Amino acid sequence: MKISILGNSTGRGRRTSAAVALGAMLALTATACGDDGSGGGDGAEGSGKGKIVFWDNNGGVRTEIWKEIIADFEKANPDIDVQYVGIASTEYQSKVDTAIQGGGLPDVGGIGASMLAGFAAQGALTPLDDRLDASSLSGKLNKDMVESLRAAGGGDDKLYSVPTSANNGVLYYRTDLFKKAGLAEPTTWDRFYTAAEKLTDKAGNKFGYTIRGGAGSIAQALDAMYGQSGITSFWDSTGKKTTVNDPKNVQALEKYAGLFKKVTPAADLNNDFTKMVAQWDSGEIGMLNHNLGSYQDHVKALGADTFRGIPQPTGPDGKRVQVSNPVDGIGMFKSSKNKEAAWKFIEFAASAQSNSKFNESAGQVPAHLDAAKDGWISEAEPTKLAAAALSDGSTSIVQLPYYLPDWNTISKAESEPSFQKVLLGDMSAKSFLDGLAEKLNAAQAEWDEQMG
Repeated sequence: MKISILGNSTGRGRRTSAAVALGAMLALTATACGDDGSGGGDGAEGSGKGKIVFWDNNGGVRTEIWKEIIADFEKANPDIDVQYVGIASTEYQSKVDTAIQGGGLPDVGGIGASMLAGFAAQGALTPLDDRLDASSLSGKLNKDMVESLRAAGGGDDKLYSVPTSANNGVLYYRTDLFKKAGLAEPTTWDRFYTAAEKLTDKAGNKFGYTIRGGAGSIAQALDAMYGQSGITSFWDSTGKKTTVNDPKNVQALEKYAGLFKKVTPAADLNNDFTKMVAQWDSGEIGMLNHNLGSYQDHVKALGADTFRGIPQPTGPDGKRVQVSNPVDGIGMFKSSKNKEAAWKFIEFAASAQSNSKFNESAGQVPAHLDAAKDGWISEAEPTKLAAAALSDGSTSIVQLPYYLPDWNTISKAESEPSFQKVLLGDMSAKSFLDGLAEKLNAAQAEWDEQMG
């Protein structure tokens, strides 16, 4: 099963077109730091025993399942003690960047594609290729996920993070509310906008949609833009200019941002994903764009019979365009003084049993090929539907430039406040996207120069 990946034919395009695909049927110590404790220390292999520190890049949301996996690991490895530190996803990059500069890095940390290039560029990570080749994981991980992380690490073709899962954008909608209003399933963008309007009753504090205006808002906005415009590449044919400010994308963002306060709660302006999900789970909102990861939260809050999670809407031509969701993984920091024990933990966490357990809890696609065959996947409808959508030729993925060291900063800290201005009507969609394009084009030019 392959996702259709469309892009340009430049060297950069080839490097970054590694598909975040699902294979056939989802084939899918306070701190141990080196030398002076900074990101530059090379650490040591260590004894393979004692304490290691693990930073979870989605603390709170995934704390319970990680503690369960850690307990399993410590039972199998009684001479190793894993100290768990949960860090909110919105704070993780800044915490790691601060530790790289000032000391205090952990041995192991969650490192997804979106942050990988920045950490690797600072020399903070240990290449894992040789360890992976010699381990029980060799040949057992989804190749597309591995290559996606390899491409996201920069230009040295090294693997700095072992994949654990892939995600996919999902449109969740309340089946009970749709039925009551006599609305068709929001499988197209036209139906989506119609439903958002008809399900809104401001006087009754009921809204058709909840939009993400706080941390993490840009990825969701890009998904809506490209999904409506039908543009299938992040860069133009030259590979030097981004398509984010293409007139079709500008028009799409104007329409999408226009939903704010018209069919969404005013509180959406500052909502990160946890607040947005909690707000939807309260039961008074018709639709939510998130990903597979929040499925279990909705089941607990609403019950499996009151909502569905379907692939993103299609355009007028019946084609679905989505931006890439970053592959998540686990990496080892170079400063670790106990790399042998750190690798044992990574190998255990990415094993079939642990990987299946983690992804069943998270509602995401396992990286381990054996875990991807487990029965729970066919029972999780959004995951099953995502797999079908990605295999029937209807979906194209716009690969985001995770390989750019500045990507995460540009797409988050430097853009989120401006997007809030767009929602409030204080900045035009065109001005916002032109500014974003200028930064991205400059980052790409710098990358091309460095790569020669």
